[in-house]
Amino acid sequence: MPINEELLQNIVQEVVAKLEIRKDAATKHGVFEEMTEAIEAAKKAQQIVKRMTMDQREKIISAIRKKTKEQAEVMARMGVEETGMGNVGDKILKHHLVAEKVPGTEDIKTEAYSGDRGLTLIEMGPFGVIGAITPCTNPSETVLCNTIGMLAGGNTVVFNPHPAAIQTSIYAVNLINEASLEAGGPDNIAVTVRKPTMDSSNVMMKHPDIPLIAATGGPGVVTAVLSSGKRGIGAGAGNPPALVDETADIAKAARDIVNGCTFDNNLPCIAEKEVVAVSEITDELLHYMQTEQGCYQISQEEQQKLTELVLKGGRLNRKCVGRDAKTLLEMIGVSVPDGIRCIIFEGPKEHPLIAEELMMPILGIVRAKDFEDAVEQALWLEHGNRHSAHIHSKNVDRITHYARTLDTAILVKNGPSYAALGFGGEGFCTFTIASRTGEGLTSASTFTKRRKCVMSESLCIR
Repeated sequence: MPINEELLQNIVQEVVAKLEIRKDAATKHGVFEEMTEAIEAAKKAQQIVKRMTMDQREKIISAIRKKTKEQAEVMARMGVEETGMGNVGDKILKHHLVAEKVPGTEDIKTEAYSGDRGLTLIEMGPFGVIGAITPCTNPSETVLCNTIGMLAGGNTVVFNPHPAAIQTSIYAVNLINEASLEAGGPDNIAVTVRKPTMDSSNVMMKHPDIPLIAATGGPGVVTAVLSSGKRGIGAGAGNPPALVDETADIAKAARDIVNGCTFDNNLPCIAEKEVVAVSEITDELLHYMQTEQGCYQISQEEQQKLTELVLKGGRLNRKCVGRDAKTLLEMIGVSVPDGIRCIIFEGPKEHPLIAEELMMPILGIVRAKDFEDAVEQALWLEHGNRHSAHIHSKNVDRITHYARTLDTAILVKNGPSYAALGFGGEGFCTFTIASRTGEGLTSASTFTKRRKCVMSESLCIR
């Protein structure tokens, strides 16, 4: 979808005026023409940051949280207009999750060992300047989330955002640096380039002053990072299955699955992408999805049309990603009421709309003979990404077996997928889930080095 620059600026000006944001909010702190300039600026800022106390870092983080809440609507509306993906209401909520539930300096902890031979400390130190590649699906959310964690660990960060979301990403970088300056910190704690490209990404990945790279995106970008020769944290693809067995509360499972699948039009990588249901309850599940949860079950003919649209020429059609169900149906000539939230159909696990990760509110329902068959099909559908999976069951032994078999970074039991982000579930929020490299849900401690400091034969006073 081409960017309507005039409309985008009108949206920003309208909401900025509404929220009484500073008149000079368009100043681009942390934005450079060349990647080498951006890295050098971040390096200078990191020399200041690494000497800051935890209280000083936390003061900046608190200011970032405050501004994120104040400007959540601005960034949500910018993101939807610029990329054509997702919806404003859910993106506002995601910004509030970042502001309230992404860990800061409290995640940086020291371990101590004291005994007859003295005292040993294991402390978390900064890497320095971290390189980060961010997606267009969560452009400002990922920039804000990463910066909070990286700054808490004493780092600064240089971003190479997805070009399709550069205006929104720049806005978030600007907000971060304004917050730092207002809290007494340096400028350029987060930086980016005005026009990110593959070349600027390559410069970042090869630069000697970048020891660590965090990539949030598809399998291609993660593979590139892991081939860079640097330490990489990779948040790659997922195709999360939701399994429903005959012991589940079927009406609640239908509600949770559809709520999770339609959250921000299915853009989160953790969102339910398909359902595997035990045959005994499949019809009941479909009934609740249609009668109570705003789902539209497509015919065989409509399935074919939708497949040709969504997987145009065998490749994912980016014009469909993050669009709502009603829009997708209109694109194949099907008119439905405004209340339709999700497109459903029943099919085999190999169906292209089921086997492929789509990032749009389309749910294929795969019928399984029994629980064991359902687990096997869900395992196949997850494709070994080890990212996320979900289950609706009241049988603890089955939940345990499913969790061990799929071995994912995230498993949500009897709830919507977004419970994993701390919305309706316990725990912290992150938008960089490093399943491929094993860190799982990243936080401030993820972006630190462990350092061992030994005082031999002293400071044990027991």
